[in-house]
Amino acid sequence: MIGLLRQNINIAQQSIKGQLLRTILTIIIIAIGITALVGILSAVNALSTTLSSGFSGIGTNTFYVQQYARSFQSRGGNKRTKVNPIINYRQVVEFEKNYTTPLTQVGVSFQASTSAEVKSEDRKTKPEVIITGVNEYYAENAGIQLGEGRMFSSLDISNNSKVCVIGSDMQEDLFQGFNPIDKTLSIRGHKFTVIGILEEKGSTFGNNVDLRILIPIEAARGIYTSPNINYDLSVKVFEQNFMEKAKDDALVLMRNIRGLNPIEEENFGIVQSDQLLGNLNQITSSLNIAAIIISLITIFGSSIALMNIMLVSVTERTREIGVRKALGAKRSTISWQFFIETFLISQYGSILGILLGMLIGYAVSAGFEIPFEIPWNAIIAATIVSVLIAFASGVIPAIKAAKLDPIEALRYE
Repeated sequence: MIGLLRQNINIAQQSIKGQLLRTILTIIIIAIGITALVGILSAVNALSTTLSSGFSGIGTNTFYVQQYARSFQSRGGNKRTKVNPIINYRQVVEFEKNYTTPLTQVGVSFQASTSAEVKSEDRKTKPEVIITGVNEYYAENAGIQLGEGRMFSSLDISNNSKVCVIGSDMQEDLFQGFNPIDKTLSIRGHKFTVIGILEEKGSTFGNNVDLRILIPIEAARGIYTSPNINYDLSVKVFEQNFMEKAKDDALVLMRNIRGLNPIEEENFGIVQSDQLLGNLNQITSSLNIAAIIISLITIFGSSIALMNIMLVSVTERTREIGVRKALGAKRSTISWQFFIETFLISQYGSILGILLGMLIGYAVSAGFEIPFEIPWNAIIAATIVSVLIAFASGVIPAIKAAKLDPIEALRYE
């Protein structure tokens, strides 16, 4: 049995070499479908893993009061996108002052700059540092972990102290790896004392979140005075049973702050952290479905192309089939010969497609500066698909070859 299988594989390889151009074109068509499947799924998996890890530290006991009800805005049809006003500083202060729901704390922040240049005594960074103004509850609400030192206290915020917490990469860029605690750095000419270092997080979508500095919110407002700054509010609820009441209280208070009458829709959003992850999973699922549809269309075409080349091969080798049958070859032997040939072509296309798909996934990961993971699920799916292609495309030609009458086949010219 093994010897017969080896012989059929050798015959299949010789046949493939005999019609090399057609075989290469068919392999490329199969590879395109597999590439679409593996490439898109691996890229989506890398993006999803990175974003999910970003949400993982927040937990499900935090919700956000923000400009829109969804972080991922969808646009479609003829609907006009509603533009909500920003959450300004006056509204933030009023919310902080009047939100008195028990077992909660309110975090406030705004992104002052994404391209700041920061200096120490003898070094300076490139203009790519993220400066964020925060209150004392921001870091805990956002799930930000401290690596060394301390976070802001309520006195730091109320006294507008010139202190800061830096990302892990700032230690190397400004202080050459030495301990920066109690050292001084300069932001737009203002001196800040380092009191803490954040845990390393890495890059997301090309943004290195370790190149960031947190400073007290009032100090940030004094340095960065751009108009129309949009502030972020987060509320952490310490008892999960109080979550719905906390959200309802925030909704009522924010409607009053915004001056909305009872029949007006909210012009802001309240989103729980697990809803953000749910939105992300929705988008990921849509992208996965799109990848599968694109792949199936291409794979359907490649199956037809592979079946066509095998049917042509049966016709061209009719006399050869007649000779083999005259020499005693069984129908099963002939059918297995053609099926193995179909299987080899589909596997060559699958291997090429998997390699190209992984290359695309790696390129996307490198472009967005996110970790690349080998997409085992996509590779397994691609392998199963290639086997199905071989089965769907090889059965009819194999049956046709096996059913040929040896006398009629020997007469074929």
